[in-house]
Amino acid sequence: MLEATGSPASATARISPRRTPPTWLVVALACAGQFLVVLDVSVVNVALPSMRADLGLSAQGLQWVVNAYAIAFAGFMLLGGRAGDLYGRKRMFLVGLGLFTLASLGGGLAQEGWQLLLARALQGLGAAVLAPSTLTILTAAVPEGAARARAIATWTAVGAG
Repeated sequence: MLEATGSPASATARISPRRTPPTWLVVALACAGQFLVVLDVSVVNVALPSMRADLGLSAQGLQWVVNAYAIAFAGFMLLGGRAGDLYGRKRMFLVGLGLFTLASLGGGLAQEGWQLLLARALQGLGAAVLAPSTLTILTAAVPEGAARARAIATWTAVGAG
C-alpha cells in the first residue's frame, strides 16, 4: 500500500512490469499445443489392437475409442474459443492442456473400456479448449507482416501432421 507522503517516483519503482516471453517461445508453445491435439486424433489407431486384447473391447467399442475424442473435440471447440475470449487465452490454453494431460493419464491407467472412453472424451474436451487458444495466442504475440505469416505457416504445417 502506498503512503500519502510517498513520491510518485517511488510508487512506480515498486511496480514491476510484466515480462513478455520471446516470440519464438510463444510460437513453439502454440505449435506444441497444436501438435498434441492433432497427434491424439490418429496415434490411438496404433494402440487399438492392444486395447482390444487388454480391455476386451469389441470392434464397436474400438470405434468409440476413436470417435469419443473426435466428437467431444468438434462439439466443444466453439465453446472453447468463446471461453478463451471471456476468461483469457493463456488461461484457457493452460486449462485445456491440464485437462488434456490428466485425461491422457486417465486413459493410460484405464482398466475397463468405459474408463478409456471417458478419458478419450475428456481428452477431446481438453483439446477443444486448448486448440482455439493456440492460434489466437500466436497471432497476438507475433507482429503483422512476414514474421506472422511464417509463424502461422509453421503452426499450420504442424497441424497438418
